[in-house]
Amino acid sequence: MSINSLRTIPKIIRHSVIQAISFAILIAALLAFVYTFVYYYQQKRLHVQQLGELLASSASNPDGANLVARQVSLLLDNDPSLQSIVFYSTDNPVNSLYQNEISSISNDWYNALLTHTISFNYPVTSRYFDGDSIQRASSSQPLLNNSSLASSANNKETQPPLSQPAARNTLVGHINITLDIASLRWHWIRVNSLPWLITMVLGILFVRFIARKLNWPTQDIIALAKVCEVAVDNPQLEQLPTIQQRFEFQEIIRIKRAFIILFERLKAAQHDYQVLADFEQQLHNKDLSLDIQRSNFQNMITHELKTSLNAITGGLQLLDDPYLNEEQRDTLAIIYKGSQHLERTLEQIIQLNRIEKGQTIISLSEFNPLQMIADLLEEFEPAAKQKQLEFISRVHHVEYMLEGDANKIQQILNTLIDNAIKFTHSGQVIIDSQLTHFNESVRWQVKIIDTGIGIDACYIEDIFVPFFQIDSSETRMHEGVGIGLSVIKQMAQLLGATIEVNSELGVGSQFIVTMPLRYKNHMPQQNLLQGIDIVYYHYDEAGPIVEGLQRLGASVDSLNNEQSLLHYMENEKVVMVMFADEVLPEQVIYLAKRIRDQERTSRALLIYWYPAHKAKDIDRFEYELKTAGIDYYHSMVNEVKVLASLLDKWLI
Repeated sequence: MSINSLRTIPKIIRHSVIQAISFAILIAALLAFVYTFVYYYQQKRLHVQQLGELLASSASNPDGANLVARQVSLLLDNDPSLQSIVFYSTDNPVNSLYQNEISSISNDWYNALLTHTISFNYPVTSRYFDGDSIQRASSSQPLLNNSSLASSANNKETQPPLSQPAARNTLVGHINITLDIASLRWHWIRVNSLPWLITMVLGILFVRFIARKLNWPTQDIIALAKVCEVAVDNPQLEQLPTIQQRFEFQEIIRIKRAFIILFERLKAAQHDYQVLADFEQQLHNKDLSLDIQRSNFQNMITHELKTSLNAITGGLQLLDDPYLNEEQRDTLAIIYKGSQHLERTLEQIIQLNRIEKGQTIISLSEFNPLQMIADLLEEFEPAAKQKQLEFISRVHHVEYMLEGDANKIQQILNTLIDNAIKFTHSGQVIIDSQLTHFNESVRWQVKIIDTGIGIDACYIEDIFVPFFQIDSSETRMHEGVGIGLSVIKQMAQLLGATIEVNSELGVGSQFIVTMPLRYKNHMPQQNLLQGIDIVYYHYDEAGPIVEGLQRLGASVDSLNNEQSLLHYMENEKVVMVMFADEVLPEQVIYLAKRIRDQERTSRALLIYWYPAHKAKDIDRFEYELKTAGIDYYHSMVNEVKVLASLLDKWLI
């Protein structure tokens, strides 16, 4: 957007100042015009008053008729603003004209601006002539024919004598002078129009001078604004254009300096950000490499440990002979117990690793919560009796058939009950079960309550951290590496369940498991993959997804060797090949190309399950995966229903 399409500050300042000055000049000119005209009127009024007093004084003389007639004629001819001069013969004072009010300042303004004519009366005293009026003379009507005063003066000898002389200072009449204000106005305007025109022209020139002076800083502001516009329109601008400044205004210099400093700081910040982004990318690449190495190491170490455990278990079975003596049997039992504990620990580590990688899926099945609690009581009752503990169940519901991942629920409850018995030396262990029903679902809440050693409040949040141990001495007494609670915590999150802990040191603990479940309903399509042969390629164990495929009716062959996969694809007709999430994208691309190269009569559907936590990295391999022949790729799914929905869409 161009700054010229908006109202700019320089324009607003310039227009506002010009408007203010123009308005001030106009008002001043108007006031001066009015005031000078009122002053002119006042001077004219004083002049008329002086003329009236002079005429009245002349008319008061017995022989002043001719003088007054000449004076009136001269005044009316020379002064267009005098409308008439009339003599009224009366011996009564004229009180209706309010001479004092006519002379007041307030009336001067009103009379000068609004009235058309105004009359002044002046008394004539002592001896005076006998006549009617004195009026304006004209070229067609001589003054002597319009005034009785003039006739009596020219025919003084033939006129009958005047009445008897009045007493001195006796009122004999009034001289009325009428002033034409409208004519006075136009006369004044004609006389003063040129000076006022010159004044207005000078005022306009002055306004233009002020406008030009105001334009000096606005030019620098506009130049600075244009540079700002260039900086906004060019995010990759490396250097600011030269800012032209014609006038050295301190404020604008400061603004320019601040703008340049901010631009330099921005470029420095962008450079630092780029350095950090590059460093972050390096760390990310390093983390990917470390994840790959850690995954390979975990796969290798678990495989080696399980192989060794299998060898130990096989050896123990070979050593189990009915002819062993009691001491040999005890030694063999100790070794067998140690191998079982190591196998359980290794299995927990493998489960935790799978959950973190997103390789654990939810397998829904129907189960009876009452039957599950009965099985738990039967399994752990011998251990409780051995420690002389009361093992109690409190069930607050009747028998129901629910739908959920029964295996994982049972593993969660197994771990909690085992820990309760393990860390309780005397007292009791209670299983409390309660169902809360909703419209289409049910909430199963199970409480495992014990009177054991308890947990300090400051450690409650840490007991679910892998390998965390509160007291190593207790751990050594009861065995364990502190991973069981971490596994069931993450399992509960997969199930949408929660685990709450209430504990008091030396009194006991209470673990509350709340699980949202569903009533018995139809399972996912059981025969979706009926008659379909699927090859599942992986490095480690096949994992739960194979179980989900089998539940959907598929025949699954698990392979973990590259040559075995290629040989199988060459000799067997395979509908679908799935690559596990633990297989690297580069390896998937390589195997997909080899498979596509050796296909002749049929084409297999190739699917790659990548880890959910690496979804943002798969975009880098998207094009190569499609080019190599991968039909679909998706993050590892955890529920059979989701798996069925995806396969149903892909097999259309």
